[in-house]
Amino acid sequence: MTEPQSRTADSLIADSLIADLRRHDRDRYQTALFAQTERREYLFALYAFNHEIAKTAEVVSEAMLGHIRLQWWRESLEGIYAGTPRAHEIVEPLAGAVAAAGLPRAGLETLINAREFDLEDQPPADLAALEGYAHGTSGVLQTLALRILGVESAEAEEAAREVGIAWALVGLLRAIPFHARQKRLYLPVDLCHAADLHAGPIFELQSSDALAEVARALAGAAEAHLEKARGAAGSVPRRALPALLLAPLADRHLRRLAKVGYDPFHPDLQREAPGQIWRLAWWALRGRY
Repeated sequence: MTEPQSRTADSLIADSLIADLRRHDRDRYQTALFAQTERREYLFALYAFNHEIAKTAEVVSEAMLGHIRLQWWRESLEGIYAGTPRAHEIVEPLAGAVAAAGLPRAGLETLINAREFDLEDQPPADLAALEGYAHGTSGVLQTLALRILGVESAEAEEAAREVGIAWALVGLLRAIPFHARQKRLYLPVDLCHAADLHAGPIFELQSSDALAEVARALAGAAEAHLEKARGAAGSVPRRALPALLLAPLADRHLRRLAKVGYDPFHPDLQREAPGQIWRLAWWALRGRY
């Protein structure tokens, strides 16, 4: 299977934005390829919107500017639901997705509000707080993706939410080196205290048994969410798969992390594992996640 390189002239979202999504959120981009053609563009629009708000903390020089940026997006949602979307390369495609799939405004607003945490200069107090952040970002996002796919069932919604939470936890584990270079920390304070883990060595990109202990705990939490997501797999319709295929990708990252002793700084983790699209195709063919 190869990834599509071009699309029709009347595509909902610009090729440049698809390229940006493919570069910065390649995993979700690839899972969206398994959606029906008419729904794929709407997934791209939703994921492009998510990427735009997710990078807020990275593109502003101070927290206040980040809050202003997120407020701009709240006002953009107001225009979308009022039927007067702003002329903007992401707002207009998102408006199309909202109209076609009936995306609830509350869900999109939750995605924006959850990103306020990224602008705070403090880590989550405990694992529950981190899981709440994971739900508000990735968990809600995957349930919105499910809506775009035309799936409405309690079992599928729970699966999408749990997969999303697990994926966020895995993503935060993968991003520890990136956040460390920015002097940002998403590791729960209570777990760090219990392991006697301090921010200084992390910001110096230093591996340690304490860091591995905390990483192992977060990996265990992600595995628990994946297990819960698969609890009712037999009741989840096949067309929901594009919103759930992040699960086997999460499994793969967790296995790689375990293989290196839960050291987030291990060089093997910085190398991209090849053949991912083929593995996704295999899971999709089997109708499993």
